[in-house]
Amino acid sequence: MSSGLNLAQQEAVNYLHGPCLVLAGAGSGKTRVITHKIGRLIQAGMAPKRIAAITFTNKAAAEMRERAKGLIGRDAKHVVVCTFHALGVRMMREDGAVLGLKPAFSILDSDDVTKILKDAGGSVDTATARIWQWTISKWKNMGLNAAQAEAIATDDNERITAQIMARYEERLTAYQSVDFDDLIGMPLKLLREHEAVREKWQNTLGHVLVDEYQDTNATQYEVLKALVGTEGHFTAVGDDDQSIYGWRGATLDNLRKLPIDYPKLKVIKLEQNYRSTSAILRAANNVIGPNPKLFPKTLFSELGEGEPVRVVDADNEAHEAERAVARIVSLRAGTAVTQGEQHKEFRDFAILYRANHMARVFEQALRKAQIPYKVSGGQSFFDRAEIKDLCGWFRLWTNNDDDPAFLRAVTTPKRGIGHTTLASLGTFASQYKLSLFGALFSSSLPSVIPKRTLEGLLEFGRYINDLEYKARHTVGAEAARAFMTEWLKEIGYEQHLYDGEDSESAAATRWTNVLEFCDWMAARCGGEIDDTSGATVESERKNLLEVAQTISLLSTISEREKDQNVVTLSTLHASKGLEWPHVLLIGVNEGTLPFKLDDDDGRQQKVSDDTLQRLQEERRLMYVGITRAQRTLAVSWTKRRKKGREMIATQPSRFIAEMGLDKTTIKEDPREKLKALRAEFARKVQDNAAAAAAAAAADR
Repeated sequence: MSSGLNLAQQEAVNYLHGPCLVLAGAGSGKTRVITHKIGRLIQAGMAPKRIAAITFTNKAAAEMRERAKGLIGRDAKHVVVCTFHALGVRMMREDGAVLGLKPAFSILDSDDVTKILKDAGGSVDTATARIWQWTISKWKNMGLNAAQAEAIATDDNERITAQIMARYEERLTAYQSVDFDDLIGMPLKLLREHEAVREKWQNTLGHVLVDEYQDTNATQYEVLKALVGTEGHFTAVGDDDQSIYGWRGATLDNLRKLPIDYPKLKVIKLEQNYRSTSAILRAANNVIGPNPKLFPKTLFSELGEGEPVRVVDADNEAHEAERAVARIVSLRAGTAVTQGEQHKEFRDFAILYRANHMARVFEQALRKAQIPYKVSGGQSFFDRAEIKDLCGWFRLWTNNDDDPAFLRAVTTPKRGIGHTTLASLGTFASQYKLSLFGALFSSSLPSVIPKRTLEGLLEFGRYINDLEYKARHTVGAEAARAFMTEWLKEIGYEQHLYDGEDSESAAATRWTNVLEFCDWMAARCGGEIDDTSGATVESERKNLLEVAQTISLLSTISEREKDQNVVTLSTLHASKGLEWPHVLLIGVNEGTLPFKLDDDDGRQQKVSDDTLQRLQEERRLMYVGITRAQRTLAVSWTKRRKKGREMIATQPSRFIAEMGLDKTTIKEDPREKLKALRAEFARKVQDNAAAAAAAAAADR
């Protein structure tokens, strides 16, 4: 199980008998270590079903599943490979009854939460509700309930938010629903307060591996501790230098606590980088150097020195975009790559930036140059209105108490049930402490709802019960596809889309999304794919209701991403875990990267602890950007930047100086770029002339 591993990787894989922290630097093979350790645990006699590998994204879980399958074969399907949230769902489906939760509870998405908070706070302002949502999420990640949040509130705004949180929690209980933060907080409550449940899960899981450990928040760490017990049969794999999610609750305190909570902790460092050249790694090590080190390490590479890291200055954003395009053209032409190495594919290039709005000018420049591209981290498939509509129906089938799902399903498509009727139904349901769906069948309802309207509500209720029954008995891909085709035809959903769009092409696109969604759901019923990977797996067939129960957990529905031959535009946060031969890191200015810090003007001066911590996280973000590059890296900044309608003078980021580059080689010569562009243009003219001559000869 240790073939092809270096000594540090072998040590991490073979250490089985206690708590282990693997400090995996960028590009050091952490996924390889996790999958090999799974194999080593099985080899040592542990049943695959007693091993859990916890990741942070469905995509990472899918990759790990595939890698494990390739290494250990059929046993891999029994290993629990999932996200923290998916594990939380499994625990609550099995044991949530002790908290008063039915197995068929609903998982609310962000938009549902916003709507409920508007209701709980008596507001119609979405922006205000989002602020409440963010604050409540932060409190939940800290392990606080509404009463505890109110006790620590520092001002009137926080006290009001805590009171809204209490009303929000009441509504979630009534709806038999949870939000994403509850998928971590409620399992912790289960493990802490119910000894029998805690012992069950500690006996179920013999070893827990946690990927991207530096991204865990306080509640996730407490869940891990409760799962592994005092003996600590776990392997945490992470890198304190890549902790870039402090704004969503991730805390390096979890790394600090490990040696204290587990004195026998074995710390193993992976410092050999298999991704980048020495020139790129030297810049990365220099940038991260000023940050305090929990566990000091220095990355090294055996891939050779490589091209020097380049620094490019530009007059403004448009000029910066032009120079980025020129660099891509130059590298593709082979004029700026040593030793004859050429990358002709657009997929080998990435343009990375600090904030989403920075992409626009680069999109314009790429379109002008007729270079294909994609913007990473765009709208999730599940965020599309048509998919949310269908998921609302699915949620109502699985949990009749889900009021937000009821309201979406009963009004989409419209069925003659208006807001006045629904308001009367809502008042009645609240008075008798029933869900909206449950209220439909109350013998007292006819006293408040007119007979003609009541018949429409009862017809809808009976239809939902009928669909639920059919979905429960629909097993396999073909049966599921036939069921959904018939259902969409019955409710007239295709016509609903065409009625709601100004253009037929827009409606056709939305209907295509619906059909893709149905195909994907059907494939899951047939055990043909797993979650979001698109990978063929050996999985038992499920009925449509079982598949529908897990639907809200997924953040994306795309099949395995098509390997498109396009340039990638991505934020630095979204680029984590990815790599490209050629990276252009743009907008590296003070005030952008690092992002504007309240009491720090870039000079050596005393700053607050909070500002210092944010600066350190911004430095880690720069480090992540640098270490995405395999062969070449260019870092660009602008002398002026648009602010409102004015152009303001700007300075290069302090991080550029911290890279410690050789001043004689770092600055790119624009004349070389011009030379490359002319050569590329001349080549295209020559190719076109040759093609024209060949066509003329063929005609003769």
